[in-house]
Amino acid sequence: MKRKIYPVITLLLLLPLSLSCSSAIYQAAYPTLNDGKYDSEFPYKNCSQELEELGKSVKLIISMAFYKTHIFGEKSLLKLEELSSDVISQKAIETSYFDKNESGSATIIFSSGGKIALITCAHVVEFPDTLFTYFAGEGGVMTDYLQSVSFKVSQSTYIAEFSDIGELEILLLDRTLDIAVLGKNVGAQYNFRFPPLRYPYGKAKELEWGSFVYMFGYPMNFKMVSKGIVSSPNRDKKGSFLLDAVVNRGFSGGTVLAIRDGVPNFEWVGIVKSVPADLLYILRPKELKTGYEYSTKIPYTGDVYVDKRLSMNYGITFVISIESILEYLEANKKTLRRKGYEL
Repeated sequence: MKRKIYPVITLLLLLPLSLSCSSAIYQAAYPTLNDGKYDSEFPYKNCSQELEELGKSVKLIISMAFYKTHIFGEKSLLKLEELSSDVISQKAIETSYFDKNESGSATIIFSSGGKIALITCAHVVEFPDTLFTYFAGEGGVMTDYLQSVSFKVSQSTYIAEFSDIGELEILLLDRTLDIAVLGKNVGAQYNFRFPPLRYPYGKAKELEWGSFVYMFGYPMNFKMVSKGIVSSPNRDKKGSFLLDAVVNRGFSGGTVLAIRDGVPNFEWVGIVKSVPADLLYILRPKELKTGYEYSTKIPYTGDVYVDKRLSMNYGITFVISIESILEYLEANKKTLRRKGYEL
């Protein structure tokens, strides 16, 4: 009978020992990740306060461009090389106005002496000066004859939260890199309202497959923090990389932070650039100016217009590396200095 009792006693003695070892391993593994590399695991401690402070340096920006459009009849047979102000006034059969707008995220990188500077993506604040549309011929093939020409009349860019300070100036813009630097003289008494990002510059080239990052931006104009996992690190030899994060319109220009050896050791490694998308053409009715809506029970018989819509392919996010940003700022240091921005 005594032999049957021994195995039970052995198991009871081993169980506390196993639990004790697991606890010791857990405590040793997470708080002491001092390998000098970017972390690839979810943070082991709370960092809400740090993320809240980060949010004060990332702002929602809105950019709007206003256009005047001249519309030509099919019989005008007007080609682009024939276009002039006199020809437009003679052959335009209708004039109309419309606007284009974009929203995005921008990070404050300078705030001193009454001036502030923010960095964002160029496509958030850049609009073409002139737009052309052409008549379609047989089979829907585009002809050389102009249907309309639109000229940008004005443009304004501002911080949504602080629209009272007026429009931002585009200090630098590079459409190839998709980087833009915006600035504004807000007055020295208001610099406290625009705290610059305090975290150190990181090294995106040192990110690895599976590195964990936080992102801060304004998708669909909502202030949000998100997370992602790095793929294809240093994909262009300039430090750019991909994230598996699901982002919406408005996140362009949002800040990306990696963690080196545990929170709160955040480092700025880039800004969100874009997600892949498919261009779709849809038909829509004429817009109602009265605020009413079209009835779904009555057949529509009015004019039909073609609109373009982007179908976002979520789950793949492109990021501009901090190395590309710093190199661009260094190359344009003199230009910024002449305008009073000592970045």
